[in-house]
Amino acid sequence: MALDTTRGGAAGHGHGQSQGPAPGGHDGGCTCGDCPHGARAGHRRAVTAFLAKRDDFAAGRGLPGALAHSPGASRQWVSDELAQSARTVAESGRAEGEAWLRRLWRRTLVVVWASVGALLLGQLITALGAGWTLARTAGLIAALAAGALLTAAARLHGPRGGLLAPVIGEDNRLSTSRAVACGWVLLAVFAVLVLALELAGMSSAADRRTLLAGLDLKRAAGVLTVLALTCAVAVLVRRVVSVRVQGQRLQKVRADRPRAADLLTDDAGRGSFADVQYALLNAVAVVFAGVRLARQPEQLPDLPWGLALLVVISTATYVAGKYAEGGRPTILSVVRAREVGDLDAPIRNGDDIEIRGTGFLPSGAQTPHGLARTVVRIGTVHVHVPLVPVTGGFVNPTDTVLTVPVPVDVEPGRVEIRVVTAAGVETDSYPIDVVD
Repeated sequence: MALDTTRGGAAGHGHGQSQGPAPGGHDGGCTCGDCPHGARAGHRRAVTAFLAKRDDFAAGRGLPGALAHSPGASRQWVSDELAQSARTVAESGRAEGEAWLRRLWRRTLVVVWASVGALLLGQLITALGAGWTLARTAGLIAALAAGALLTAAARLHGPRGGLLAPVIGEDNRLSTSRAVACGWVLLAVFAVLVLALELAGMSSAADRRTLLAGLDLKRAAGVLTVLALTCAVAVLVRRVVSVRVQGQRLQKVRADRPRAADLLTDDAGRGSFADVQYALLNAVAVVFAGVRLARQPEQLPDLPWGLALLVVISTATYVAGKYAEGGRPTILSVVRAREVGDLDAPIRNGDDIEIRGTGFLPSGAQTPHGLARTVVRIGTVHVHVPLVPVTGGFVNPTDTVLTVPVPVDVEPGRVEIRVVTAAGVETDSYPIDVVD
């Protein structure tokens, strides 16, 4: 369950709040093995408690009386309380994600065998007029064999989501490039199985020669080109992301669990043009190739070069998008925060400063725990950016502005400021002058 920290986030979660034990007697303390009900209920209670505490603090309720007359102390106390509650939400979210993955592998098998059943039903319907053929038998046996292999793979990778394990990236999100490559690989494996079974069942030498001719490169060049290209892109994108993360040119924050929307969105859940066009165009091409295989089961799918070129263009756009996304956080300016009626003055110890820039909140770090992990290094002192709540969200920190106090431990003089984001990426230094 994602936790919305923007305005209106509390209303979005009000419908999903747990009011008691989950159906079947499960609760947040459930210990029945792989059952996700306990983890889900515990996470919902943690989210409900956090949202209630955040909105109470935003309305001025719940502050200790001793801190009521000290804005700085009360802000720090509120931030510490919310940070602790955010850690509890993050821990329960990770537990829910792990339990969900352990349960998911059975659902992937339902999809596999439902597809096999749909293929059998389609063959029975289309055979009413044309009759049953060797190609239909080969297709059914190939589907059963592929289903058995996928079932074994799902059981082997059960703790990692079953059949989804190969397409889950290092950031615990579904990878668009891996999903597309897996789609083409599955189509190629199924097509080769069908041809092999047809070849085994043919008794005529002429029919066998015709089938082998269907494997000629000139017939399958289009589909082989697309298969090689998408597999290479899956490997290339993984390398590109890894190198850019290590070089601090891309910020990645681990997700609690993968979601289907990851195939079409960026890490923050916003629609990504590069991912959408790559997934959709390849899905259309796979469907087209599958139809060609069904119409001409005696040869590998003949993918027209026009459609193959369309996939190539889509792939180039996707790779270019991966190179263009992200970037380092940057400090553009630092100014003294001024309250209404306050006099203009230089920066002194105890003053609040506004750090203005870009990229302070990487995609996927807009959760309360991600906000609480943002740190500013002022000289040799590390200052955790205080969480400032408002009803339905937070006004500090934001992606472009951070407000922090200058600690008394900072020595007067020229001081360098750096921001460390939740992804662990540090900005270049920005000098300021702190006076006595």
